[in-house]
Amino acid sequence: MADVRRIDLGYFVRPAEEAGAAHPRVEPVYGYLVRRTEGLLLFDTGMGTHPDVDAHYKPTRRPLDEALANAGVTRDDVTMIVNCHLHFDHCGGNPGFPRTPIVAQQTELAAARTTTDYTLPELVDFQDAHYLELSGETELWPGVWIIPTPGHTDGHQSVAVRREDGTVILAGQARDDATTYGRDVLADKEPGVPYPKWVERLKELDPKLVVFAHDAAVWMPGERKD
Repeated sequence: MADVRRIDLGYFVRPAEEAGAAHPRVEPVYGYLVRRTEGLLLFDTGMGTHPDVDAHYKPTRRPLDEALANAGVTRDDVTMIVNCHLHFDHCGGNPGFPRTPIVAQQTELAAARTTTDYTLPELVDFQDAHYLELSGETELWPGVWIIPTPGHTDGHQSVAVRREDGTVILAGQARDDATTYGRDVLADKEPGVPYPKWVERLKELDPKLVVFAHDAAVWMPGERKD
């Protein structure tokens, strides 16, 4: 059975103009550990650092080694990295994992390498970086799927983990918060209300929980068949 655990990697301040609000918004940064017999998967690695990034977002970082230690593991235990996407606040710890497979959609990796101001380049093409490039949905391990969830970026991806008690979706930043995702789940009941088409794929997996990169709240269905 797969074990899923959240790790706290700090927080940052999103400026009001980016938050679409009257005031800046403080947002957490979470990663997730997935342990199976095949190995230990780390979903997102925290915030990278750069003077311009620090001035803009005022991040407070929790060291990745500290976060992992609190979960009872070290970086040497991690056998695979999955980034939901390659913005600085999701792949900041990647350079600390040389030669460790990093799972990314081809679309995402291409954008990170070619689009101006997309991310911090040194977080993407560091020495001994080893990418496992995907194009679409993939069963990474038995019962562990990579699901494309484009929107925030074209190459955004989420992870679905089948457990005996139900499926857990690591949604990353497919949506900023659980409330927005909950509205998406209901949107198909009302003709003309738009929602991302990948929501239908996640609903097919009958998730018990959906968790996010920048929201401590967890989406749960109103009811389940079991």
